[in-house]
Amino acid sequence: MTLTQEGRHLVNEDPEIVLHAAHSSDLPDVHCMGLYAVLGDHDFITILEAPDNEAAARFSLELGVKVGVEIQTVPAIPVSRLDHKIEWPPGGQDTPNSSDLEEGEV
Repeated sequence: MTLTQEGRHLVNEDPEIVLHAAHSSDLPDVHCMGLYAVLGDHDFITILEAPDNEAAARFSLELGVKVGVEIQTVPAIPVSRLDHKIEWPPGGQDTPNSSDLEEGEV
């Protein structure tokens, strides 16, 4: 989340507004699991659990309106779900040779 100008004013008046807004969602199937202030391109990172991307988007919209933030949503899956083995081409190469690529491929 990145604060808008309005959001910066709201946070200045009430530093806990983001925390209160994230935990007062009207969406019973979406749970805020963590909220972190960060340095860099974004001001806050929220970790939430939602049944699907649509529910996460509704939460993001609701939070954006309440607090005055622009939200970038990044769906994530647990690494443990990446349990299939990657099959490399014969010869054990990690990446294809340039001769293996069709014209225009990178």
